[in-house]
Amino acid sequence: MVLQVSDVMISSDEIESMCDRLGEQISRDYKGKEVLLVGVLKGSFVFMADLIRRLDLDCRVDFMKVSSYGTGMTPGELRIIQDLEESISGRHVLIVEDIIDSGRTLLRLVELLQTRNPASLKIVAAFDKPERREVDLKVDYVGMQIPDEFIVGYGLDYAGLYRNYKDIRYMEDI
Repeated sequence: MVLQVSDVMISSDEIESMCDRLGEQISRDYKGKEVLLVGVLKGSFVFMADLIRRLDLDCRVDFMKVSSYGTGMTPGELRIIQDLEESISGRHVLIVEDIIDSGRTLLRLVELLQTRNPASLKIVAAFDKPERREVDLKVDYVGMQIPDEFIVGYGLDYAGLYRNYKDIRYMEDI
């Protein structure tokens, strides 16, 4: 099977509108509060950069890099590759995610961060594939729901490539 990148699925203009809408909603919901945005690396960095410029509130930024254990490892474990530099105790935390598929890794991350006693903990995701969800995960802010396609661009990659596309495309068989 050979894959190639498709034509544009979601345009950069649509992404801009999505970020505007999310920025307004989050700014309204957190008015008067300081928020710590926690970007989940690597995919969220482009979305997080666009989102933070649209927030009309005091906010700080930190990053985590996590993964679920793969084949031969105990299912359900969360491996922290890069942890937060700041304490989240008593703070309003907004996890910034690029895309949600099964939700398993993100649910484990939420459970871990809850043990660190944040004042609040919410999730914002640029893209969501609800038909792929395998766990009960509440996503507070969703940019766009998308079909079950493997997408690239806007920070999302295939084998480390295509993160630099300003729009969203999907990988198709040729």
